[in-house]
Amino acid sequence: MIRAAMLAALTATPLAAQEVTGADGALLRGLDKVSGQTTDLRLSVGEAVRYGRLEVRLGECRYPTADPSSDAYAQLIITDLRQNATVFSGWMMASSPALSALDDARYDVWVISCQS
Repeated sequence: MIRAAMLAALTATPLAAQEVTGADGALLRGLDKVSGQTTDLRLSVGEAVRYGRLEVRLGECRYPTADPSSDAYAQLIITDLRQNATVFSGWMMASSPALSALDDARYDVWVISCQS
């Protein structure tokens, strides 16, 4: 059994080697930590949406071609409009939102899925 698990681990395709597909948009979810209310944010690539005092802009959304429902990762730029400062710029993964997360006292934003 251990040998089978090791063989499976050695033959599994690493994420970096998987073929990925770009999508036309993404579904994100925002949480207002003060009110406890969640809001779904649907964005097309290149589009920005206002969420509270934040502006959320989607650069890209990608997912593994072989298994579209397994994971999505989106390139986001999130700006605090009151401070006129970028508070997040990078990739967020749906399966690991805490790995690269928005650090804001009031709002959380995370990726749910890519949308075509």
